[in-house]
Amino acid sequence: MNSVADRGWSLAAQDIVRAGARMDQRGWVPATAGNLSRRLEDGRIAITRSGCHKGFLAQDDVIEIDPEGRPRVAGDRASAETLLHTQLYAHDPAIGAVLHGHSVAATVLSMILAEPAIRLAGYELLKVFEGQATHETSIRVPVFDNDQDIARLATVVAPSLGTMPAGYLIRGHGVYVWGRDMDMALARLEGLEFLLACELERQKR
Repeated sequence: MNSVADRGWSLAAQDIVRAGARMDQRGWVPATAGNLSRRLEDGRIAITRSGCHKGFLAQDDVIEIDPEGRPRVAGDRASAETLLHTQLYAHDPAIGAVLHGHSVAATVLSMILAEPAIRLAGYELLKVFEGQATHETSIRVPVFDNDQDIARLATVVAPSLGTMPAGYLIRGHGVYVWGRDMDMALARLEGLEFLLACELERQKR
């Protein structure tokens, strides 16, 4: 690997470590939950190693996978949910980072609401999502039933790709959010988590 490629990989790993610490600080990746990835300019994909606590990541906890989700180094093990990351990268070449977390709000709301989507409306923070310029709007956040067969789950998610500006939820599980780079993905995740927390509070009335 040349020095430019080495630097690109190091920056991607740093982005993932930083994002993991931020998500852990907010309580969105308890225990070893969640997974984070970043696409490099040369097309390689960096992703968290399976079984790592995201609040205590080191660069060695970030591994390389190919576009199909296969680790490039023998013995490396990526998350079982890697296919949901590679699905997004394959769908849109502008996506540069994908984040998956397990917050209380996402988990509880997706279980107590039976609808196939959560509609967020009237919130100022809706403007963090692509295509939104005013709070006087609404966004539909799809909720897909959880499935341990990730390949099958990916086929359920596939028809909605390109129509989910705020990401999506897996029922009783967590959220998937993405952006053109890690900063955007984190901003969208924080925005979505704030709005889900607001909706959960409203459910208590």
